[in-house]
Amino acid sequence: MSDAALEVWGSPISHSRSPELHGAAYAALGLDWSFSRREVTQASFADELRGSACRGLALTYPLKETAYAAAGWRDPRARATGVANTLLLTDDAPRAFNTDVAGLAAAIRETGADVSAVRIVGAGATATSALAAAEELGAERIEIAARRAERARAVVATARGRHARAASLADATAPVTLTISTLPGGTALPPDVAARLAAAGGTLYDVAYSPWPTPLAGGAWEATHHGLGMLLHQAVAQVRVFVTGDPDTPLPGEPGVVAAMRAALAG
Repeated sequence: MSDAALEVWGSPISHSRSPELHGAAYAALGLDWSFSRREVTQASFADELRGSACRGLALTYPLKETAYAAAGWRDPRARATGVANTLLLTDDAPRAFNTDVAGLAAAIRETGADVSAVRIVGAGATATSALAAAEELGAERIEIAARRAERARAVVATARGRHARAASLADATAPVTLTISTLPGGTALPPDVAARLAAAGGTLYDVAYSPWPTPLAGGAWEATHHGLGMLLHQAVAQVRVFVTGDPDTPLPGEPGVVAAMRAALAG
C-alpha cells in the first residue's frame, strides 16, 4: 500500500472533480499526496482492487454497491445503506465507509430548505444514502419515487422508521417541501412527469452537478440546488477517513482545509 496515492474510480469518471477537492485538502494539510481518476467498471473492479497499491479509494457510479461487497469492515452508515463510496485499503481487507449520507445532510442544511416532507427521485445506490440523510435531518415524511414502485420499495426497506413509503413516478403527486433527485446527470424524465414533480416538489436538491442544469432542474421549482455542496462535504469526510481513519474525527486546522476545498470548487 502506498501512503501517498489515492484515486477515484467509476465509469464515466472524466467529469469527476474529486481530484481538485482532495488535492486542495492535502496541500492545505501539508501532505505530499496524489489523487487521480481511474476508469473502472463493475466488471473490472475486482482485478483493479487486487492490483491497487493506493492508500484509499473514492467510489462513484456504478461501483458503490460493488465496493460495499468487497469490504471486510463497514461503518454504520455503509451498513445502513448497503453502499460504500470510500474504501480505506489496509494490509487486511478494505474498510468501507459511506460519506454520502453526512455530506448530503450537511449540504441540505446549508441551503436552509424545509425538510419536513421529502421526496427522493430515483432508486439506485445514492437513493439509499439520500433516505438516510433525510432521516438524519429529521424528515417527518419521506417518499421514494421511481419508474417502478418495486425498485422504490427496495430503498424503503433500508429505512430506520416507518415514515417512508414507495411510489411510482406516476403516483408521486403529494406535495412535499423538498425533492432530492438522485438521477444520474443528464437523465430526462417525460415532460409531464417532470412538470408534476416540480409543481408539487418544493425545493429541488439535485445530487448531479455535471452537466448543469439537469433536465429536471429546468422545471418550475421554488428553488434549485446542484450537487457540488454534497460533493464538498462528503469529500471532507473522505479526507478525514484517509488522514485519520475516522469520518467523524476533525482534521488539523479543518476550517482552513474546508475553505481551500471550497475555493477549488469555485475555481
